[in-house]
Amino acid sequence: MMTKEEYIESLRKLDLKVYLMGKRIENPVDHPMIRPSLNSVAMSYELAQKDEYKDLMTATSNLTGKTVNRFCHLHQSPEDLVKKVKMQRLMGQKTAACFQRCVGMDAFNAIFSTTYEMDQALGTEYHKRFRDYMVFVQENDLVVDGAMTDPKGDRGLSPSQQPDPDMYMHVVEVREDGIVVRGAKAHQTGAVNSHEHLIMPTVAMKEADADYAISFAVPSDAPGVMMIYGRQSCDTRKMEEGADIDLGNNTFGGHEALVVFDNVFVPKERVFMCREYQFAGMMVERFAGYHRQSYGGCKVGVGDVLIGAAALAADYNGVPKASHIKDKIIEMMHLNETLYACGIACSAEGTKTASGNYIIDLLLANVCKQNVTRLPYEIARLAEDIAGGLMVTMPSEQDYRDPYLGPIVRKYLQGARGKDTENRMRVLRLIENITLGTAAVGYRTESMHGAGSPQAQRIMISRQGDLEGKKALAAAIAHIDPSKDKNA
Repeated sequence: MMTKEEYIESLRKLDLKVYLMGKRIENPVDHPMIRPSLNSVAMSYELAQKDEYKDLMTATSNLTGKTVNRFCHLHQSPEDLVKKVKMQRLMGQKTAACFQRCVGMDAFNAIFSTTYEMDQALGTEYHKRFRDYMVFVQENDLVVDGAMTDPKGDRGLSPSQQPDPDMYMHVVEVREDGIVVRGAKAHQTGAVNSHEHLIMPTVAMKEADADYAISFAVPSDAPGVMMIYGRQSCDTRKMEEGADIDLGNNTFGGHEALVVFDNVFVPKERVFMCREYQFAGMMVERFAGYHRQSYGGCKVGVGDVLIGAAALAADYNGVPKASHIKDKIIEMMHLNETLYACGIACSAEGTKTASGNYIIDLLLANVCKQNVTRLPYEIARLAEDIAGGLMVTMPSEQDYRDPYLGPIVRKYLQGARGKDTENRMRVLRLIENITLGTAAVGYRTESMHGAGSPQAQRIMISRQGDLEGKKALAAAIAHIDPSKDKNA
């Protein structure tokens, strides 16, 4: 496994094509807007080297028998699934931001089982290719951008009906030695901090959409791949000289990018689906299930930090003993642990797939994510309530540091007796960062739209909720005779 330092140096060796605000970024590793997100990923390497975290952060590979980072692991039991959620909570607690390796881990497990069943049904050889790819990823301890979401264009049209075929990733040429693909993947979490892009289809498909049913992997700096870095709320604060307090979280962050594939060649051994449209839906459903489980860990870890920040804000405001403040903090903890309970539940109920790795209970995973579309918003609302309006009207750090204005700011921003004004400002900025600033991308909006927008989970809950079975239970207890209905 790599150390934190080795990971950072490995990114320096890549020839990434990254664009930000209209300019090519020659050194993404040290760019002030990008570096906090890299630090979050690096924490996954740092914690894996610490003895106290190795049980959560590492696992034994079923492919090589070696110790690997859990983010590169294929789940081998319900216990593995539970440890995944606990690891994600830990990472959220340590970074208060998106740490970006979950999408790759969830893609590994979805593609592993889907390729096995595809081979069994169609006589293809994708599973062996993917096993070999997983050994490569584990041996090199890579960060992999699991990429599913296409731009989609006109949402009312299928991939093959789009006026512009590039609205969904598709095959443009099949060669004896590989394929050529074109399109883009949107909202790609951690793309710039990744060694590889691992592509999956984004929707279930019919035969007319076969060219869009593709899965493959390419290096992040492969010819024809470019990344356009996404904007975040308050992101240019990172560019201000000496910025610290105003950042809220000056060390960690997350990012997303639009990843464009312009006639990219993919070698045959790195192709894991090519026009097998019958299995596109399975891959999508399994990845979505794993990723919906993930939110029962990562959002909870960030929630732990936000709850702590709200409690600190109450201390600095001088109201920690007020009954309504206590009640709001209790409610925040209740909501946060509810999310965690869902993540643990769908993991504990996990089952073995035909390929040997384990998958979560899909119904409970969808319930988990449906709660995530709501409860973090309420936790954020309560945190903002406790923090007070100063969180969004506070003078800048430059004013606080200014020789003339500083004493005035310190005088009028003081809170509870014996509490430092700068500390009060810092915790308010942290709450702003998580609820409204750069971290809000991962904590609020991603909670809504990540791993599928809310309606996607409701559709899956409807399919998997066994309503007919529930009706039968009620009918049996009520002694209902169905034959009477037929004759009525």
